[in-house]
Amino acid sequence: MQVSEFCSQIETYLCKKNDGHLIRVTGPSFEVVSSWAAQGIPLKVAYAGIDRYFERYYRKGSRRRPVRIDFCDADVLDAFDEWRRAVGVVHASPQVPSDEREEAHGTGRGPSLPAHLERVVMRLTAARAGGRLGDAFDDIIDRTARELDAARAESRGLRGEARQQLIARLAMLDGELVAAARASMAEAALAELTREAGDELASFRERMTAEAFARASDGAIARLVRERFNLPTITFT
Repeated sequence: MQVSEFCSQIETYLCKKNDGHLIRVTGPSFEVVSSWAAQGIPLKVAYAGIDRYFERYYRKGSRRRPVRIDFCDADVLDAFDEWRRAVGVVHASPQVPSDEREEAHGTGRGPSLPAHLERVVMRLTAARAGGRLGDAFDDIIDRTARELDAARAESRGLRGEARQQLIARLAMLDGELVAAARASMAEAALAELTREAGDELASFRERMTAEAFARASDGAIARLVRERFNLPTITFT
């Protein structure tokens, strides 16, 4: 995608988020969005970052003025960092230092392990209630939920090797859940996600070895499967 087209798509999305109020992506704003394109940030990832900013904006109460795209920069870069870690793309976001991104959110601390487990159980329950998961998922969801509930009871007092073992087990449970969801998909639907993953990684293809690109493709497909079924990320980092 050309930079001009990327900026146009972002401008259109921002207009929708601003309830139809058009804020042009020009001048300094164009430089911000152009830097996203130059880093290879996929459009969907940029949209997710913009959504994050608007979610916080709405929580502050009644809006008084339309949002400029510049305000979303830290959130977009954070979403990109999360995406590249999920798919295994090694690429830094140099435009905003990590301490500035942390300042934009108020804190650089991540979630605690007990809080993470609590959110995962809630998301897992919501995924089942949402109807995207068929009856075939009942066994794996029940087993996963039981393990997570047990882990929640133990996690506050875990240290050292015991904590690392729990974190490793969470990664295994995450892989099992995503694999089950992927196996349940029709061939055509999976092929669609494979194409979408290829589009997301297109700007990184020439910079990666074949082995690294294959791993990144698997990671991108897994992320899209998780998104389709509204599955939580059980892995704790």
